[in-house]
Amino acid sequence: MSLFYFVAFLTILFSLLVIFTKNPVYSVLYLIATFFTFTIHYILLNAQFLAVVNFIVYMGAIMVLFLFVLMLMNLNKETEPVKSNLIKIIGVIAGGTLLVTLIGSIHALQTTAASATPNSEIGLVANLGKVLFSEFLLPFELSSLLLLSAMVGAVLLAKKDKRTQNG
Repeated sequence: MSLFYFVAFLTILFSLLVIFTKNPVYSVLYLIATFFTFTIHYILLNAQFLAVVNFIVYMGAIMVLFLFVLMLMNLNKETEPVKSNLIKIIGVIAGGTLLVTLIGSIHALQTTAASATPNSEIGLVANLGKVLFSEFLLPFELSSLLLLSAMVGAVLLAKKDKRTQNG
């Protein structure tokens, strides 16, 4: 049980460092450390398949893609656009909405955790596949479209505008 609390502390610490670090490259590296602590949580919860997928897909592929995009964009203080007050207000509203969602999720988890019976087959690949491709098929496919659109957006951001170079 003490291992869980230590890993939970590290998860919170690394996630706060992701938010408050000024350098975006360091922020991505802290995000990789946060995903590694998630992998440890999955192992502690007897969800080995999710641990392996988290380790390979998120830490190995997506975070390397994020790091590559950040380095490709070459973010400097000189090229950073000035953010208006409207953008800041929209950011505060989005953060507040996320906070309300998290509070609602924690409340729903507390009400369902009291009535849940322990199941030793949680985390097995067969059960995960059945649930993923029956109940959660639409969100699964939508997340793949979201990743595809993020990749296309990264390519478009990195692409140089030929009209401004020749002009």
